[in-house]
Amino acid sequence: MKRLLIQFALLATVFFGTLFLLRQVNWLSVLKIEKATKSLDENLGKTFWKLYSETEQEIKDHSITAAIDSLVETLCDDNAIDKTNIKIHILNKDEVNAFTLPNNYLVIYTGLIKACDNEAELLGVLGHEIAHMEKNHVMKKLVKEIGLSVLISMSSGGSGEAIKEAAKVLSSTAYDRDLEREADLASVEYLLKSNIDPEPFANFLFKLSENEDDLPEQAFWISTHPESRERAENIIAYIKGKTIKKNKILTPKQWVELKKEIVD
Repeated sequence: MKRLLIQFALLATVFFGTLFLLRQVNWLSVLKIEKATKSLDENLGKTFWKLYSETEQEIKDHSITAAIDSLVETLCDDNAIDKTNIKIHILNKDEVNAFTLPNNYLVIYTGLIKACDNEAELLGVLGHEIAHMEKNHVMKKLVKEIGLSVLISMSSGGSGEAIKEAAKVLSSTAYDRDLEREADLASVEYLLKSNIDPEPFANFLFKLSENEDDLPEQAFWISTHPESRERAENIIAYIKGKTIKKNKILTPKQWVELKKEIVD
């Protein structure tokens, strides 16, 4: 009985102590900060995308956009990610690149699609970029590289040159090593839940790492995601012993047609 009374007293102390701490939090301030952060994210996304939309050629061909959309949609549906929040834009550029902007803009260059030998390679890269979105890596990177005060200024009509430099940070500079690893392994988990083999994603990194010291200037996704061989080895080690299914989203014919449309 004495033991039960002591346990009850401890539980009561924890309960009322937690209640007291919660009451000290200014929840109105917390909600205001969250609202301000969301507004900043949205404004920056629109600002950066406006820059790209005015200077780059966007692909509008339905046969291309529908194929990419189906790949992203499958990853999202199988991983409880709200795909309606993701804004997919395909730009006609030979650079091997894909990146995310604030407010869930996913920008994909045609050069990346050309460089992938199969849909699983492309899915690995797309999953990696979606992971950056889901884990809020984009804003973490911008705050670290640019500074919060400068970002706030940009979102309310800052200088054009500053906006260009900030956009370049997202498209052509690397995330922290830990964030890159986190995004790689999150992508692998996305693929596994979609019954997609993650090994081609590792192979894609291996393939590019073979020429990493002699990469063409346009291979931005590799230059901004260095140490490709080590990352590939981490993926292979991570999936070792796991049950791997090798389903496909696009039919072989659809994949060939996508590649053909991109080349043409």
